[in-house]
Amino acid sequence: MPLDQSPPLNSLGFAKPPAETRVVVAMSGGVDSSVVAAMLAREGYDVVGVTLQLYDHGAALAKKGACCAGIDIHDARRVSEKMGFPHYVLDYENIFKDAVIDEFADSYLGGATPVPCIRCNERVKFKDLLETARDLEADCMATGHYIQRKIGPNGPELHTAADASRDQSYFLFSTTPEQLAFLRFPLGHLPSKDDTRALAEEHDLSVANKPDSQDICFVPNGDYASVIRKLRPEAAAPGDIVHADGRVLGQHEGVVNYTIGQRRGLGIGGLADPLYVVRLDPDARQVVVGPKAMLSTRTIPVKEINWLGDAPFTSRIEWQVAVKVRSTRPPTDAIIRPINATEATVELITPEEGVSPGQACVFYDPDSSRILGGGWIHKG
Repeated sequence: MPLDQSPPLNSLGFAKPPAETRVVVAMSGGVDSSVVAAMLAREGYDVVGVTLQLYDHGAALAKKGACCAGIDIHDARRVSEKMGFPHYVLDYENIFKDAVIDEFADSYLGGATPVPCIRCNERVKFKDLLETARDLEADCMATGHYIQRKIGPNGPELHTAADASRDQSYFLFSTTPEQLAFLRFPLGHLPSKDDTRALAEEHDLSVANKPDSQDICFVPNGDYASVIRKLRPEAAAPGDIVHADGRVLGQHEGVVNYTIGQRRGLGIGGLADPLYVVRLDPDARQVVVGPKAMLSTRTIPVKEINWLGDAPFTSRIEWQVAVKVRSTRPPTDAIIRPINATEATVELITPEEGVSPGQACVFYDPDSSRILGGGWIHKG
């Protein structure tokens, strides 16, 4: 090779052969991460599969459809055996409980609507697991998330997935530039989930037709309230359902059973106009209800901001962006006004309903697919 010619970059962006490139793959046991591991192994990379046991293994064995259940650990191991790379199961139960589950319960008791999957990525997968990958002398860590990492003029950038219906940027906004330098997302460019399953079939993986996980891994059947009652029995304390004007309309059996924007199941029928949960007051043990108009929000206080833009966050008085305030909603035009490097006020151009403390507010470049970061909505 001539002295002035660098070796070509491999598919993970390193100037060396795949066989000399070690990549730790975070394997949940589902089809996405299994395909990532199989693809990289087939390309000749030095693959190490790692699966996290995040909560009680005995309880997990009885639960399907969650990312960390016992059956999923078994499935990840089967894929690694078939593709011929080492696989490790790491017990992160205590870390997960301290960093994710306890905050989830406390946030609900505080009247917020938390998103534990973001905290798991932020505090467990992209923190402790990423450090484990470095300890294993990996060049990078790959996951099955549907999001894209692109190299821009100032380094790696985070971009939405090619398939908007699978995009997971809402759950990954807190990825730092340092983490992004080490992470790879090999599925983000695929046009659809069908392409992922086709790759699983191509590699003859046993998980090719495995259903997608729908639940939060430690919340069976989406029943948040039962989990929180078990962790925090005081959450079931009864109290009043109160109209925003002060009238007591009925009783409830624990604020944990209600979410902002809820209309059904309030047990206060017979009223002329429909009422919605507009606020939860755990200290007073009150569920506050009001007309739908009270759910409309234009100004949102945001904290713990992770900024991924090129210029410093506080270098402007305001930023014209698009934001998501729920994972299921499309981005909407907004103006961010920084207070300091990690706090801001977000003004929505068109008011949104059901904006809740505890949810994330994720920032997008309105003129491209780039994610500019995000923060946590709080009560202000």
